[in-house]
Amino acid sequence: MNIKALRAFRATLSEGSLTAASEILHLSQPAISRLISGLEAELRLPLFDRSGRNLTPTREGMAFYREAGRILDNLDEVPRIAAEIRAGRTETLRVVTMPRVAQSLTAVAVARFMSENPETNVSLDVRARRDAGKWLAGREYDIGIGALPVDHPGIRTKALIRVRAQAVLPRTHKLADRQSLTAADLRNDTVIRLMHGLLLRDQLDDFFRSAGITPQQSCEVAASQLACSLVAEGYGITIADELVAAQVSLDRLALVPVVPERWMTFGLLYPAGQEKSAALLQLEDILRALSEQLAARSPTLLVAGSDEGK
Repeated sequence: MNIKALRAFRATLSEGSLTAASEILHLSQPAISRLISGLEAELRLPLFDRSGRNLTPTREGMAFYREAGRILDNLDEVPRIAAEIRAGRTETLRVVTMPRVAQSLTAVAVARFMSENPETNVSLDVRARRDAGKWLAGREYDIGIGALPVDHPGIRTKALIRVRAQAVLPRTHKLADRQSLTAADLRNDTVIRLMHGLLLRDQLDDFFRSAGITPQQSCEVAASQLACSLVAEGYGITIADELVAAQVSLDRLALVPVVPERWMTFGLLYPAGQEKSAALLQLEDILRALSEQLAARSPTLLVAGSDEGK
């Protein structure tokens, strides 16, 4: 595949016009147009709609852009990688984390690791749970941190910490001082739910459905952090956990455990057949120690007692 054509496609879409793309790539507009047409022919996909005066990306074009952009980003790293090899600094630990534990767990652990290993490069990415498995199985990363279970033949997992599901309420909510809450207690509240396909959305739906209750839905959001942020602003309630809520503002939130108890497990994910480096083993030790510290401070967090899917 023509890398120059991929760059022409990305530049045209991101900059919004052939003119801007030609200026960035130092190519003429006809040359950019020919590269894109050749790419469309090779892919057998219509990347742009040419019916109007401007090029408008098609649905297929946007989908391809999201994937091709990552490939090109990796290619852009080649000069840096070569420079580091020449300088004798070649080890890079590639980490991917799912958003729910990005700040409260992963960022803290990576910061500790980097302070102890200044000679090691760390690449830290955040990806949705449904995507992280694909990238790990493809060996784009050395380790992932996220929700379990992950059912993928190319991935091994190890449980790290269990978190109890809690109702997240505004601090001023009339139920904020309760010791626990049932679905019936929340039947009259406006519930902020995650979008379909997300693990916490499935758990929230099951929490209310098992009690025979249809919650009053206000809106759907793409991440638990967004739901907690809306609650912190005084709008609605949601179901999340302490690790997520701590990323927003515990000063403005009340967390009340739900009953019957519901627990979620977070852990480590590795490409199957991977040989762990010393750096990877050290990061794993830091993550486990941090999980133990967090669990020691809260009754709604527990250190996972066994491996899953090893």
